[in-house]
Amino acid sequence: MAHDHSNVATSSKPRLDYGQRPMLVFWETTRACQLACKHCRASATAEALAGELTSAEGLELINQVAGFGRPFPILVLTGGDCLLRLDIFALVDHAVKLGVPVALSPSVTPSLTLEMIERIRTSGVKAVSISLDGANALTHETVRGIPGHFEKTVEAIRALTAAGMTVQVNTTVMRSNVDELVEIAKIVADAGAQIWEVFFLVQMGRGVSTEAITPQEHEDICHFLYDASQYGFIIRTVEAPFFRRIVTRRLAGDEAPSNALYERLSQQLISLMGPATMRMRAHTTATRDGKGIVFVAYDGEIYPAGFLPQPLGNVRDHPIAEIYRDNFLLREIRSSNFSGRCGYCEYADLCGGSRARAYAATGNALGEDPACIYQPEGSPMALLSD
Repeated sequence: MAHDHSNVATSSKPRLDYGQRPMLVFWETTRACQLACKHCRASATAEALAGELTSAEGLELINQVAGFGRPFPILVLTGGDCLLRLDIFALVDHAVKLGVPVALSPSVTPSLTLEMIERIRTSGVKAVSISLDGANALTHETVRGIPGHFEKTVEAIRALTAAGMTVQVNTTVMRSNVDELVEIAKIVADAGAQIWEVFFLVQMGRGVSTEAITPQEHEDICHFLYDASQYGFIIRTVEAPFFRRIVTRRLAGDEAPSNALYERLSQQLISLMGPATMRMRAHTTATRDGKGIVFVAYDGEIYPAGFLPQPLGNVRDHPIAEIYRDNFLLREIRSSNFSGRCGYCEYADLCGGSRARAYAATGNALGEDPACIYQPEGSPMALLSD
């Protein structure tokens, strides 16, 4: 799950020093999962892999997260399917006792019963995320690989919201579901979920085989998401930090594009959900892979994010706070020391591009994000066009 940040454009909370502590620590508690999703970052397996952190090591990792000091990062327990760890509630209990806020990202499987939802609710977990990748059974189940999974997913979202949980719906944008985004937004709203987190694909793991969208389509969809953020739920993006540039420019009075995809989605949104009547609720906190975010794999290896496979060290050898604060790559990311257009960009701190996509495209985690179409002032291409 990405992600229980409550910071939105209108937030008055003090800004965290992301050089000292992240907002979010993701822990891939296990690779075990009963699903085989086409875009899975982890290429999850049916059984837990050798080398998975033990219960004792998991408790120590939670101690290390508390070692960042207050305000503690949010600990997101993900997977695989975190519910397949038999000690998951012992881990949650330890974090809660230390005051570390916890979020869960379970898979929708037969394990996620009403009794399990009640146990999650009473455990002290702050938020739960559920993945929904289509507005109908055909699209969603083609991704998830389980017949009947769409209906069970919508039921799970409704049951979690009915239980009073903060619920985040995660959607990965793919060629196959672009034209269903409005209907997915309607499902999110109707189910009462508070957050819609939209993932933009990075070509890795099982995601390599999934047809990606174009840079212009990334831009158009982000403009649509700005519009959709006015329908009662918070919108966040993952691996599309340029969404913050778009939010900033739209708030400053820039008009939405006249491209066919944006106009189609915008018209569908109004047709299906009516004119927007609520305040814009778009996540604009300047986090990115390695800046405010850090990821711990099932075996304790630390990475800037789940989609950026550059190992930084292992929690078995060094405290996570030490690695997060002192690692050279993370310091460069937080200093916005990028090459290409991202290095010239006036939005380098607010956005900074997807470090994971830059790495996937060029092998350089400090390179430019090829999914962003923006030509910043002072860049060679912008100068040539003058």
